Amino acid sequence: MIAGEDEVREAYLAYSEYGCQEVMWDAEGKDIDPYVVRKLLSTYPEYFREKILGRDVFLTFRVPNPLIEIAERKVFLESLQAIPRHNDVARIFYNGDRAAVFEVILPFTASHTDMVRVREVYRRCVVEPFSASIDFRGFTLRDLLGDVTPGDLEIIPLFEDADTIIKIDDIITKYVELFAPPYLRVFIARSDPALTYGFITATVLAKIALSKCGTLTERLGIPIYPIIGAGCLPFRGHNSPTNVEKFIEEYAGVWTVTIQSAFRYDHPRELAVRAIERLNTHLPSGSPILIEREHEETVLKGISTLMKIYGDSLENAAEEVNSKSRFIPQRRARKLHIGLFSYSRSFRRTTLPRAIPFTAFFYSLGLPPELIGLRALRELGEEEYSSVRELHVNLVHDLSLAARHFSWENLSILAEREQQVQKVFGANFLERFIPSYMEDIATAEEMLGIKCGPRTLSDRKYVNTVENFLISLIEGREEEANEELQRSAIMRRSLG
Repeated sequence: MIAGEDEVREAYLAYSEYGCQEVMWDAEGKDIDPYVVRKLLSTYPEYFREKILGRDVFLTFRVPNPLIEIAERKVFLESLQAIPRHNDVARIFYNGDRAAVFEVILPFTASHTDMVRVREVYRRCVVEPFSASIDFRGFTLRDLLGDVTPGDLEIIPLFEDADTIIKIDDIITKYVELFAPPYLRVFIARSDPALTYGFITATVLAKIALSKCGTLTERLGIPIYPIIGAGCLPFRGHNSPTNVEKFIEEYAGVWTVTIQSAFRYDHPRELAVRAIERLNTHLPSGSPILIEREHEETVLKGISTLMKIYGDSLENAAEEVNSKSRFIPQRRARKLHIGLFSYSRSFRRTTLPRAIPFTAFFYSLGLPPELIGLRALRELGEEEYSSVRELHVNLVHDLSLAARHFSWENLSILAEREQQVQKVFGANFLERFIPSYMEDIATAEEMLGIKCGPRTLSDRKYVNTVENFLISLIEGREEEANEELQRSAIMRRSLG
């Protein structure tokens, strides 16, 4: 498990060994090291004298959203207050005034006022107090502690739910009209929307966001640089070392992408390094597909159907996902979150785990989550179906890869609902989710021509592992089940 000091070294290795140009320092849900800049510069001075922090490589903070993550409100303020201290350390190290940290990512951005509030909190609670007198002679806090850098923060909104992604153009326009920033970076979630809305919908929502960013760049006259947050498996975005070309093709117009743990640690290092180099040299690649307003209505109608049917399936599986996610090992130390939409996700009054354990649960059962709700394609009108297929460029490619991890044997065991199985899995999962998943499989094969199940000897070896996991789970041999779960994760080169 990665925690504490390990994350500082991990940041350095991301720059120096893997060639990443930016590290996201995540204060959302973790006890991060508050002295990260000092430790980076003092521990690895040779590297950072050559690669200037804030010019050649970047450290960008993700702060908790105080309106959503109630338990983390003070962490939000503490994170903003620490930025001038980080820049003081960098100023001394570089003997200059360059800001090393000057942007923050705001999760769950729902309106332009959320972004305004972050800027105002920084201005009023961090910058302005330094002008206040602290004695009767007019001695100011600035005289005592020095200047504050930066004087203003650049805010990177992170859009994570369908409603805000669809109105991203309205949010950005209002913010730009108020502050006229020289540029704007926009973070588009791809992983968590898949959990909430399904694989296809999450991809299409990202395309809507990229389209709107492309249009706004021309209309507002400022550069807008989209970021996509994606994981390695198709369900979470399919940004993996073995899929770089297809990923670049799928998300044309994106400037920055996240390189998650599985990308770096679950693939051969040389392959990961080459893939990151390829991303660095080829992003942005091409222009996003621009969606006309009248066409957007058709797209939204289509994904509305997809979301509903996926949601029906998810509702029937939610209890099982929650109870079995305890088997999924953690990769990073995270704090227990309490508030709504914190580090667990809320869905139809049900709390879900994070995207990694969610994805790992279904893959470990031999039931890839990419296929959940796929039967909804049969309900789309001709225009809606065509629109979805046009926007999800690599739909068949992605689903075909996921389908190789599908186990017919596991589906059969769960569908037969023998007494021993019923002791381990709930009625909703066995009687409702599994039959609907069988329809999803039929849709993949009949509508899209996708072969579900193993194709190669390696696939068969993998499927044997997830079948062993299910049998061990049903027989109550939890230690063996855990071993098989981790073995299957190693074989697919991603936990979830």
